[in-house]
Amino acid sequence: MNRSSSLLLVGCGKMGGAVLNGLRKNGFSPDRIRVAEPDETVRSKLMAEGITCAASALEMADFNPDIIFLAVKPFLIEQIIGDIKPFTDKGAAVLSIIAGRRIEWFKDKLGDKTVVFRAMPNTPAAIGAGITAVVCSPQATEEQKQLTDRILKACGEVIWLTAEDQIDAVTAVSGSGPAYVFYLTEALANAAKTIGLSEETAEKLARATVIGSALLMRESNETPAKLRQNVTTPNGTTAAALAVLRDDKNGFDPLMVQAVKAAKQRSKELSGA
Repeated sequence: MNRSSSLLLVGCGKMGGAVLNGLRKNGFSPDRIRVAEPDETVRSKLMAEGITCAASALEMADFNPDIIFLAVKPFLIEQIIGDIKPFTDKGAAVLSIIAGRRIEWFKDKLGDKTVVFRAMPNTPAAIGAGITAVVCSPQATEEQKQLTDRILKACGEVIWLTAEDQIDAVTAVSGSGPAYVFYLTEALANAAKTIGLSEETAEKLARATVIGSALLMRESNETPAKLRQNVTTPNGTTAAALAVLRDDKNGFDPLMVQAVKAAKQRSKELSGA
């Protein structure tokens, strides 16, 4: 990231805090960062760590950020959108991770010339293992794209989309996806209890199995399908289980298709698409 690049972070909750921590770990100078956060406890902690903070962006009129990272809860955006207009009027780009707010909404509020990036991260970003999909308005410069890419990579991988409509599909897959994995872990633990294992043993086995499998998938060059096949001995125990999970009508595949379609539809409804 360019030494002179500057960032105004609006909202420093879980996701905003994850981005901030990632940037600092990657050498982004604290004196190039300002944080607008209404929670006094959060502000005090950050200021003790050398980060300049204020309760709102309006209190930072002398700062000239290259990009404004919006990480507030969706219901708060209407309250604070006017606070950032003085910065966008001077050329600051907007990077939003706010669900349900399309690029055109920001242009309507901030002016048609405003450069807007819309991103969809997921919760593993909190430990630097997330994946974020991002799309931008046409007038974004290459320099602005590179800065946005570097900011988001502080929390994991980044994928650039070619159309904003793809955000709804991304939301259904990776945005909501961690909940599917957590629920799978719950279901596996519950199933373990039905066949005689204690609650403690069942949960420990389920958690370790999911975590270990995810790490193996990350480190392996083989596809998930191939990794599955590697575990599956013909006519063995895994094959017996997969015969149930892969049922054409009631198995995991058609159920997952229904789930992600429902999530995508809800994402479209929330954004007014």
